[in-house]
Amino acid sequence: MLDNVFLGLQIVLALIGGYQLFLTFFGWYRKKKQIQYEPQKSFAILVAAHNEEQVIGALIENLKSLKYPKELYDIMVICDNCTDRTAEIVKEHGVYAFERRNPNLRGKGYAIEWMLKKLWKLPRSYDAVVMFDADNLVDPDYLIHMNNDLCSGSKVIQAYLDTKNPLDSWVTVSYAISYYFANRFWQLPRKNLGLANYLGGTGMCFDSDLLKQIGWGATSLVEDLEFSMRCVKLGIKPTLNFEARVYDEKPLTFKASAKQRLRWMQGHFDVCRKYFFPLLWQGIKERSWTKIDAAIYSANAYNFFLAFIIAVIFWVGGVLLDNSVANLYEVAPIINGIAIAIYLLLPISLAMEKASWKMYLYLLLYPIYMLSWWPITTVAFFTQTNKKWSHTKHTRVIRFDEVQSKQAG
Repeated sequence: MLDNVFLGLQIVLALIGGYQLFLTFFGWYRKKKQIQYEPQKSFAILVAAHNEEQVIGALIENLKSLKYPKELYDIMVICDNCTDRTAEIVKEHGVYAFERRNPNLRGKGYAIEWMLKKLWKLPRSYDAVVMFDADNLVDPDYLIHMNNDLCSGSKVIQAYLDTKNPLDSWVTVSYAISYYFANRFWQLPRKNLGLANYLGGTGMCFDSDLLKQIGWGATSLVEDLEFSMRCVKLGIKPTLNFEARVYDEKPLTFKASAKQRLRWMQGHFDVCRKYFFPLLWQGIKERSWTKIDAAIYSANAYNFFLAFIIAVIFWVGGVLLDNSVANLYEVAPIINGIAIAIYLLLPISLAMEKASWKMYLYLLLYPIYMLSWWPITTVAFFTQTNKKWSHTKHTRVIRFDEVQSKQAG
């Protein structure tokens, strides 16, 4: 009986892997560029910041230089439980600083929910709301792309997520490789197939009327994934804009990375519990592949966890049980080919996104980064009830001209 259950789990994981590989074939091309519209949409740019005095100034300078009519956007920084000079620096730069004090409800999701209530009460109304993290930088034409998408009918938009400091350490390179792969072979296929894209936590744009209608309601440790699932459940498809780029700063050390990823996976388990079965049943009942696909994506944390359990059982079976454990990968070797094919797509994604040649050298270390997800996910599984938000510290300033010069080099 247990052997059959174990074999069944292997089959499920193999099917999911095969499905992910199938999707990648639709990321090899990009559709023609959309219609260009004159700037007409107004934007409230919200920046979530907790003790970000090191980086907030560089982002504000970057946002103030966007190639979009200045009268059509305002910059508002949510100074969330700050104990440093974040609010003071924001005011020195001449933009709005909204100071929030609530040590009991910590985290970006709560800060956004609080800020939106403030926003709707302001004298000025905005067509859309854009959200960034304090450590981000943005391409100058970002709002032009958001304006085009909004005018074309999109209600929830995710920009292309890039890395601000890709070559700082082997950890940041690993993040960057993951981003290139995800943008090209996870996000773009869903856009090309008309499925729902998923939000990445920053570089997000929302139609104001939609936010007023459905509210934010995403206060988990992964508010981006939670809001993505809420949208799909309500029949709203988040869309990707491949041209609009946002650069996110990544932790330098493995310890800081592990802490960040632990929080992500704890949040993923939480969101999966809430949305997997409702989305799956809705998708089957409504014959909506969009909802079924979103349900599969929401379960990624469990996929990692079960893969780790299976790997441990294989090891125990091989060492202690004389290989008596049912092994689907020995019966059907083609399944191993799925993993190999996905790994081979990593350098291809680097080439397609014109990444620095130095990144290719780090592909040898990338498996260490990927394997580290297994113990992190396992710890997250047993601590998934933890809702404590953790802050990623930033210790240096990178400005947009530096990002541009590194790309050119």
